[in-house]
Amino acid sequence: MKAPIDFYFDFSSPYSYIANEWIDALAARHGRTVRRQAILLGVTFSAAELRSPVAYPIKRDYAFRDFQRSAGFERVPFTQPEPFPIPTQNAARVFWWLKDSEGEDAAASWARAGFRAYFTRGVPLNEPASLKALAAEAGLDADAAEHAWNNPMWKERLKRANEEAIAAGVFGAPYFVIDGEPFWGNDRKPQIEQWLAAGPF
Repeated sequence: MKAPIDFYFDFSSPYSYIANEWIDALAARHGRTVRRQAILLGVTFSAAELRSPVAYPIKRDYAFRDFQRSAGFERVPFTQPEPFPIPTQNAARVFWWLKDSEGEDAAASWARAGFRAYFTRGVPLNEPASLKALAAEAGLDADAAEHAWNNPMWKERLKRANEEAIAAGVFGAPYFVIDGEPFWGNDRKPQIEQWLAAGPF
């Protein structure tokens, strides 16, 4: 049995959204599964003494252009949301609640719903009312989802996930670990494809 691909992401990361649209099919082609890990980029940036690319005026316009171009290249629907970026801790807590209580598939479905809502329709995942409505739209018990993101248990679960990601060397998203080998960025897809097909190079 081949080890799963660890996929670290933040719901506010455009490149994570794009990667989320291809990672399952790519893994399946190579007899793998995907083990998603929702994290907060702000926490990893702080640990690595980094800032978001859009925090730098000289990079901001290019970054927005590249988000759109990268999505177009992958044939993934994309509309630049506003505001951007946003805090995503509540969406991430719902993810961990689902993953730990219902399993990987339920969490993956929520990840897909959250990404598509934010990056195609501009649904503000940081606003509780919008997030609760999205939970209902995604077929979840909206009241239970709201309870989860306010529950200290799931707050602590996300905190632990961030700490474990940093301990694993994660400093950005999307970040993949395949058989112990780390790959950072949606643009590492060709390397990941070759690694999965033929091993180290």
